[in-house]
Amino acid sequence: MKLDTSAIIKGMIAGFVATVALSALMVIKKMMGVMPELDPVGMISTMAAQKMQTEPNIVIGWVMHFIIGSIMWGGAFAVLNNFLPSNNQVTKGIIFGIGAWLIMMVIPMPMSGAGLFGMNLGMMAPVMTLVLHIIFGVVLGATYSKLIAE
Repeated sequence: MKLDTSAIIKGMIAGFVATVALSALMVIKKMMGVMPELDPVGMISTMAAQKMQTEPNIVIGWVMHFIIGSIMWGGAFAVLNNFLPSNNQVTKGIIFGIGAWLIMMVIPMPMSGAGLFGMNLGMMAPVMTLVLHIIFGVVLGATYSKLIAE
């Protein structure tokens, strides 16, 4: 598929849908009391507040979470799509989701104080975030596949 503005917009739409799915799982996880210390939106809110020298605001965290998932990751998926292995968009999405997870584990996690791979939060942090990013990738790839087929 030739990359054009339309493909990038479709990637961003797919990123938005995948971010909605990921966010729903994060909210369910929190409501169930599973690993409450693993709160990526809270971490984003805190990091943003530190940079702006203000109090953490969860709304800013959620907005940034959606910008990252929709615009940054969705757009990057469209741009990198032709370079990802496989002819199957869901497989490409899973590979991309694992790559996004790896980046998250080595840059924002340590910046937030959670340590490399979030290990300061315990062994389940990298496992849970990997599973969530694989689900993000499945939804991203499946949605993008439907959008580019139109």
